[in-house]
Amino acid sequence: MRKSGILLPISALPSKYGIGGFTEEAYKFVDFLKKSGQSYWQILPIGPTGFGDSPYQSFSSFAGNPYFIGLDYLIEEGLLTKEECEEILERNIDYKRIYDTRIKLIYKAYKRSKHKEEKEYSDFIGENVRWLEDYALYMAIKGYFGGKPWYEWDYEIKIGNPSAKEVMHEKLLQEVDFWRFCQYKFFAQWKNLKEYANKNGIKILGDIPIYVAYDSADVWANSALFQLDSDKVPLAVAGCPPDGFSKKGQLWGNPLYKWEAHRESGFKWWIYRMEHCFKLFDALRIDHFRGFDEYYSIEFGSLDATRGEWKNGPKMALFDAISKKLGEKEIIAEDLGFITNGVRELLEKCGYPGMRVFQFGFDKRDTSPKNEHLPHNYEKNSVAYTGTHDNPTIVSWFFEISSEERADVRTYLCDLYTPDSEINMPIIGAVMRSQARLCIIPIQDYLALDSRARINTPSTMGANWTWRLCESDVDDNLAKRIYGITKLSGRI
Repeated sequence: MRKSGILLPISALPSKYGIGGFTEEAYKFVDFLKKSGQSYWQILPIGPTGFGDSPYQSFSSFAGNPYFIGLDYLIEEGLLTKEECEEILERNIDYKRIYDTRIKLIYKAYKRSKHKEEKEYSDFIGENVRWLEDYALYMAIKGYFGGKPWYEWDYEIKIGNPSAKEVMHEKLLQEVDFWRFCQYKFFAQWKNLKEYANKNGIKILGDIPIYVAYDSADVWANSALFQLDSDKVPLAVAGCPPDGFSKKGQLWGNPLYKWEAHRESGFKWWIYRMEHCFKLFDALRIDHFRGFDEYYSIEFGSLDATRGEWKNGPKMALFDAISKKLGEKEIIAEDLGFITNGVRELLEKCGYPGMRVFQFGFDKRDTSPKNEHLPHNYEKNSVAYTGTHDNPTIVSWFFEISSEERADVRTYLCDLYTPDSEINMPIIGAVMRSQARLCIIPIQDYLALDSRARINTPSTMGANWTWRLCESDVDDNLAKRIYGITKLSGRI
């Protein structure tokens, strides 16, 4: 069936405490989605963010971001006071301020909590022990060493010497339990929000990065699964080669998987990771799908991505193993960028829909009417976007492209008179009317917001992941407009 949804990161939700989270405003946004006739809420990764504040560079592939814990619910539980929370009232996202204040506040709630007496807490520990203990110990030790990455810790604990880990665990018992508590509250609140969304006919579309951060509990505790030397230093790291967007390529710096070790284990770690994701989300977008066919390997220590080589990924063996264990799941493959025949074959074998982005339909490097990102070429088994979190807003993009390209867009839309600042709706209409079975529109594009509402500019640091939605932006009038175009496009 034809469906549609809206893209909005959890961090961008309205709230009074400096960042979006599992608050009353999140439930109101679900209500807005329902009024708008939507079926999906797409979010970005929800793991704890590290250096650069990117949700794609997380301290854990399994843990949740404690910044998202709804403080008002901790007030209702008697774990915090209203006055304590009012000390951190903030409209804008300031990650340094959040880092300096939020964890201290939740620690106060932890000290007042009787969670150890709750059956739900012991159940949560038992269900998540496989990842939770490594993560909690990792975060406790990170705090002990002043926030330093694990590869700068004392040698014995850095390499994961069991006796050294045991000593640190005994030394940091309370800190370890605090990080367990954070996850307990995170997952309890997320479960309530997801259940509310599902009861109102909204599916949650999650997002999983292909790679994990070097400074993460995943790499520290599972080093045998990554391309590291005996001292846990990467042999090679991930990135993308030079292209039209970046002359020196993109040097992501993530450690690469040792795929032969994953194969030998029957892809156990990956299966568990996907199983965990489908407890959190109804559907899942896999980032950088190309890396499963071939991955770009860059020697560790390189200053850019100009010198690297493509190497074979796990290909269909991984997805066969996942499907055999988990059954058929709703998965979307991020297949953007230069796509080879190998990736196309892998997608076809998996049966996953790929992504189509309107903005890429007018790329100077591919002006053919067969460009797969032009709406008339979208296949039914695809997911259509005006743009993604890595793109400009659609109005900003329209102002940034050349006058010739703007003319091409208007010719394609058969629209010569709509003001540039309102071109968002004709473009959204073209995407919504396409054959794609699912259509996802960033909320900024419905609101015709400019470049100040951009979520992320790839390969840049400093001004990303900070945009916030205003609660007054999403009212009944907007819901009616969205409902109308959704209904006429056959996506209700």
